[in-house]
Amino acid sequence: MHKRSDRTPEDPGTAPVRLDKWLWAARFFKTRALAVEAIAGGKVLCNGDRPKPARDVRVGDEVRVRMGPYEHVVVVRLLTPRRGPASEAALMYEETAASVAARALLAAQLKAASAFNPQASWTDSKKDRRDVRRVRGRD
Repeated sequence: MHKRSDRTPEDPGTAPVRLDKWLWAARFFKTRALAVEAIAGGKVLCNGDRPKPARDVRVGDEVRVRMGPYEHVVVVRLLTPRRGPASEAALMYEETAASVAARALLAAQLKAASAFNPQASWTDSKKDRRDVRRVRGRD
């Protein structure tokens, strides 16, 4: 049996971190509770598996995060259980080129699709609705 003093301390940047804490620290989710909810809902995959929130993430792991219609595929580069500024959070992972291209393509498709959806007539302003009522004599 090993004593605590016999263990070699791990580098804080490589010590395993819980998946929910890492997602929160990397700023994918605003709170840990939202990260846990996404993991439980199957919106997060780690190395192709459906993990639990307490699963340890290690450097080099592939994490897939689905947020709305977009899916981010990232490779873990740095581990820290603490949430810091966005500039530091961006250094914690590297998004794959295929993921960036797929998200850009989907964004272009969604933008193009919205051009074919005409705005409903009920989105007129309050002033426009009053003018219509006034012209129709219902004032």
